[in-house]
Amino acid sequence: MKTEVAPGASQAPTLEIEQSLWAAGWRRVAGIDEAGRGALAGPVVAAAVVVTPEQAAAPVWSLVRDSKLLSPAQRETLAAQIQAAAAAWAVGVVDACEIDAIGIAAATRLAMQQAVAALACAPDHLLIDWVRLPTLAIRQLSQPKADRTMASVAAASILAKVHRDHLMAAYERQFPGYGFAAHKGYGVAVHLAALAQHGPCALHRHSFAPIAQHSTLFDP
Repeated sequence: MKTEVAPGASQAPTLEIEQSLWAAGWRRVAGIDEAGRGALAGPVVAAAVVVTPEQAAAPVWSLVRDSKLLSPAQRETLAAQIQAAAAAWAVGVVDACEIDAIGIAAATRLAMQQAVAALACAPDHLLIDWVRLPTLAIRQLSQPKADRTMASVAAASILAKVHRDHLMAAYERQFPGYGFAAHKGYGVAVHLAALAQHGPCALHRHSFAPIAQHSTLFDP
């Protein structure tokens, strides 16, 4: 299995790379991306979106963008369209305890591997934002900022973000007082203030330095 790193491309996601792979005989191309890697609390979530030549004409592929460039309402609308248009899609979730046990890099790869394994049709080529998956015997292309150049990866970034946001909103009810529904576990001022007041909860990544600092302060 060979992993390639593609050169940089334009900032607007297109199906250009996917189409070149289809022409070369790779018919089931899956874009993969994650959400939550840099958060202080909650899981890391990855999504995989398979696009085949039969779905190429779907309007949604010209609308997708890196999830960070979209509003929550735009992401929700596009997520439904992506799920309807894709040949297959799936998500993988690795929780904070596992992140603490194996590290965020390994946890991110694990979530991506889970997403690929859960796909209804097996992909024959992967397009991945930044990460490489050396344990998967599937042809791969990894490119920095792939969510800004490859439509399938941008679509995966949207599904991962929407799924994780839904999880964090649910966790707000389970762990009130931290504001997880608003900041989604990232290290913003209101989250850090809640940590200073309440200390970490089970949803926090205790191996991350800001949480480890508060864990020490709140140890009995």
